Amino acid sequence: METKVVKQVQKRLVLVPFPFQGHMTPMFQLGTALQQKGLSVTIAHTRYNAPDPSLYPHLHFQPLTDNLTSNETPTNIGFFNFFKKINKNCESEMREFLVQKIQQEQEACGHVVGIIYDTLMYFAEAVADDLKIPSMVIRTSFATYVLATLSMSRLHAEGYLPLQDSMLEEQVPELYPLRFKDLPFTGEGIEESLALYAITCNLRSSSGIIWNAIDFLENLSLPKLQQHYKVPFFTVGPLHKISLMSSSTSLLEEDKTCMTWLDKQATNTVIYVSLGSLASINAEELAETAWGLANSGQPFLWVIRPGSVIGSEWIELLPEGYIENTGERCHIVKWAPQKLVLAHSAVGGFWSHCGWNSTLESICEGKPMICRPFYVDQKVISRYLSYVWKIGLELEWRLDRKNIESVIRRLFGDKEGDEMRGRATEIKEKIESCMSAGGSSSDSLNNLVEFFL
Repeated sequence: METKVVKQVQKRLVLVPFPFQGHMTPMFQLGTALQQKGLSVTIAHTRYNAPDPSLYPHLHFQPLTDNLTSNETPTNIGFFNFFKKINKNCESEMREFLVQKIQQEQEACGHVVGIIYDTLMYFAEAVADDLKIPSMVIRTSFATYVLATLSMSRLHAEGYLPLQDSMLEEQVPELYPLRFKDLPFTGEGIEESLALYAITCNLRSSSGIIWNAIDFLENLSLPKLQQHYKVPFFTVGPLHKISLMSSSTSLLEEDKTCMTWLDKQATNTVIYVSLGSLASINAEELAETAWGLANSGQPFLWVIRPGSVIGSEWIELLPEGYIENTGERCHIVKWAPQKLVLAHSAVGGFWSHCGWNSTLESICEGKPMICRPFYVDQKVISRYLSYVWKIGLELEWRLDRKNIESVIRRLFGDKEGDEMRGRATEIKEKIESCMSAGGSSSDSLNNLVEFFL
């Protein structure tokens, strides 16, 4: 009797990340988590900031020609223009790739079951709609930030925007506990910010929203967002823990020598300083930061990204003799393996720009934070860290060494810091519960897989 061979149907998802570090990282983590659940995953990415496929052998990659010249960077042409060009230039190649991929999958008894796209890559939704493929948006930012962006056009219509200096400390109507100075501007003009949010807040035909969020941390905002969007929500955060991904998602080379230095430090004594992959500071802020760290008396691991100090290649604008004078108490690197650093017992606090990935990585390790936000979602996150969750201390926008020294001493030297560390540990334990079997994050990931299957 002849045995009939039954081919297993391969279910494929295509993921489309926006080419910034903070957006690519959670997308790769989501792709890994879905692959570990039995789905085949292809990352369709721009050539700008293209990932190294060899670092992710479990994922498939499809480059998209973005037709950007070497001068067409967000810095040179502005974020809004960069964002529009990416979406215009990638659409046709994405359509060609998917038509070909659908045919290949059918011949191999496979099936493209869906497209997951970053909210900034809205062209992918248009392609999915044309080809009758289910699509779903992922919001890689803090959910409460999205709630704030939804309110921006209303605030503009009511005459609150552009902001007046006299209003900065006042509460925003219907957005408690945010103050006007916490609102999420993009760093460009008010018109550009409003136009960007009008595009990214539009759900179009997306079947649902994936959030790199944890239910209990945003239990006030998520129900309001659910009421607004009226589609299924999948709160699968924290993705860096859910995915169990071993390879680094960093676009910059990590200097792991800092781990040896950390091994020599006492428990909960080191302040880790990193302002992320995009922010830049001027020479004055560099100097004030340097002296504030030195005068605090704490050992510190300081990430100074090449080119992040305006007018400088790296650390040549540090005060003369600074590294020699601070000695073994100071360790400076160009980029650090952040998740390993935050998990180290010597680290007692994280001075951060309050990007959402960095914040989640810190919270998941029970580390309190010093908040120095720059733009977009970072000010919203800083407000929640310091005022709602009470595991962060805000730095004033105009920094001086005395203020910096004082904040570090508060974090490490008195009862206030101990209480923050205790609250951070409680949050860490709750997150671990959410990730365990039957927890909200674990269940959301399973529901997401079932949705596409």
